Amino acid sequence: MDANRVLKGKRQSYDGIVAAVPVTVPYQRYSIESGHWWIGRALKALAEGAGLSHRDFDGFAVASFSIAPDTAIGLTQHFGLSPRWLDYIPMGGVSGVLSLRRAARAVQAGDADIVACVAGDTNHVDTFRRTLSNFSRFSQDAVYPYGAGGPNASFALIARRYMKQFGARREDFGKLCVAQRDNALRNPNALMKKPLTLEQYLSARPIADPIHLFDCVMPCAGAEAFLVMRDETAKSLGLPSARILSTIERHHAFPDDEIQLRGGWAVDVDELYHIAGISPNDVDVVQTYDDYPVISMMQFEDLGFCKKGEGPDFVRNHTFTIDGDFPHNTSGGQLSVGQAGAAGGHLGIVECMRQVMKLAGPTQVEGARIGLASGFGMINYDRGLSSGAVIFAGGGG
Repeated sequence: MDANRVLKGKRQSYDGIVAAVPVTVPYQRYSIESGHWWIGRALKALAEGAGLSHRDFDGFAVASFSIAPDTAIGLTQHFGLSPRWLDYIPMGGVSGVLSLRRAARAVQAGDADIVACVAGDTNHVDTFRRTLSNFSRFSQDAVYPYGAGGPNASFALIARRYMKQFGARREDFGKLCVAQRDNALRNPNALMKKPLTLEQYLSARPIADPIHLFDCVMPCAGAEAFLVMRDETAKSLGLPSARILSTIERHHAFPDDEIQLRGGWAVDVDELYHIAGISPNDVDVVQTYDDYPVISMMQFEDLGFCKKGEGPDFVRNHTFTIDGDFPHNTSGGQLSVGQAGAAGGHLGIVECMRQVMKLAGPTQVEGARIGLASGFGMINYDRGLSSGAVIFAGGGG
């Protein structure tokens, strides 16, 4: 066989597989509880929402940075579970998409009937610093010895390169942050409770130029979760659900980019919409992974809503509030809700499910039928390595 020839199988659809029971355990800035406590609260909420015992979940997928030395297997004994399918995905901002993808295929193959996908982290006073110091061997070897490190410095390089290459301005990033804060004021679970003006955004203290205070997420404690099952299972339980139309993931894309200007979405975006049977124009609500606003702008391009380099003009020409012409991060996103560790990778998925299921309450977008949620994460010293996305439609269950 020719070693250079790669045979690709046809990707199967997710017909008949749904996500249900979106759960948020309200966030706290700091918590004296463990990561296990937060995951346990989410698991309890899933069981109550489904009208089942948590022991009825025969699949369990966990994402967390703060349960060490435990992983998912340790939590099975901790919570009295006996799943026949188990996964542990410590991949931060992309963990929600990956958990959903793997759970959906497990249910589709009959390896599990109901999978609980849970992400949760605590935030003690020193949790974030300790997590960063052990996050990446690349960072420990390449930048820490020079007094640099952490995501703020890395994303400052990415933002500066993007601004220089495509003409983005801080006002453009600020427009996204202000819109998300406006959305968050309608979300009772958001930690950021004060309105934000563009003037306040622009005058905020610098962190790592061009990154300023309101470009950065606030670490906190919390949990997000959802169930994956067959459509007929959801119907038998009387549960509304969101149909999974398509998903993608990609890791270490575009390694030749000297400084990251693209994410892995750009490799697989055509397949994302083809499998879903829609175009970007059919999407009613978008939840991008927003650890920094430049990454949201990058995703507008890489997810097909505009061409590469057109992100700044796309932002200038649209409105991103719940009642805007491009509803975006309707919960407030991580920039105004908070970043509960690995749960940040599930936040957009849970909000997207609520939107297409018409369960979003005060953040509900009128007429939302199809939603897209994305993930991005695992930053080394110079780039995020992982990306993913899912498209949901209402009408399941």
